[in-house]
Amino acid sequence: MRWNKVRLKTTAEAEDIVSSMLMDLGVQGVQIEDKIPLTPLDKERMFVDILPETDVDDGVAYISFYLEEEDEVGQILSKAREELKEMSAYVDVGECTFEESLTEDLDWINNWKQYFHQFYVDDILIIPSWEDVKPEDSGKMIIHIDPGTAFGTGMHETTQLCIRQIRKFVTEQTQILDVGCGSGILGMLALKFGAKHSVGTDLDPCAIDAARENMEVNGISESQYEVMIGNLINDRKIQDKVGYEKYDIVVANILADVLVELTPVIVGQMKKGGIYITSGIIDNKEQSVVESVKQAGLEVLEVTYQGEWVSVTARK
Repeated sequence: MRWNKVRLKTTAEAEDIVSSMLMDLGVQGVQIEDKIPLTPLDKERMFVDILPETDVDDGVAYISFYLEEEDEVGQILSKAREELKEMSAYVDVGECTFEESLTEDLDWINNWKQYFHQFYVDDILIIPSWEDVKPEDSGKMIIHIDPGTAFGTGMHETTQLCIRQIRKFVTEQTQILDVGCGSGILGMLALKFGAKHSVGTDLDPCAIDAARENMEVNGISESQYEVMIGNLINDRKIQDKVGYEKYDIVVANILADVLVELTPVIVGQMKKGGIYITSGIIDNKEQSVVESVKQAGLEVLEVTYQGEWVSVTARK
């Protein structure tokens, strides 16, 4: 089989938010090329003795993705262009030119294995299914996550911000809702931290499948963690199914513009005194999310930062 390859020219500044947007449109994986220098942590994760030389960072990034059906290309590009135009109001997205080509069949899902290796978030070991736990790590908190089909391996700053905030507020009685659950990592870690029950929602059927697969690998049953597809912002059926005034914690690791729409709605799902944890917020969108949280009647408890990303935590 031959695949339709699309290569988007954008900026290194926008590569994370653009990648997330493409995933929201149904793209199941992206490849990013940039000239950003490696951090010390990046170098530790590379299993080579001599690091590759890189050119001077010019601020340009290329994001490539692959589509099976030719009809998908036009639909995805049309929506992507609209989203990029809106993004340009608050982040430099660069040229936003698209280059289309055909490429030979490759096993894209399994090719993730050469890039994703076990790593730590504080004292938590996050490990893919194809790697073994080292004897010295046997006593650590361990979660198995396979990447490639849904957002959320734990490597991204936004996910790590959420992990730390969930851990701070979770109790043995916690009922938690993860809006945009992706791989299911946040709902599963909440249970490992001691939460009573998790619910996750997502718009992408691939995310629901990925979450259930990751649950099985981690020995988490559907009675502990229920995942469902739907849009909580405007779908009354999924709102009713999720339930009202029943969650001690709601976490939403999604784009800032979506959080602004979600926040006044999601308040109805939270218990009085419930905690609302948001992330996926690029630093120059912090104020818009803070204002939407306040306008929804929530009390801002804490704003935390990692890199250029922000998490806003509030209480009902």
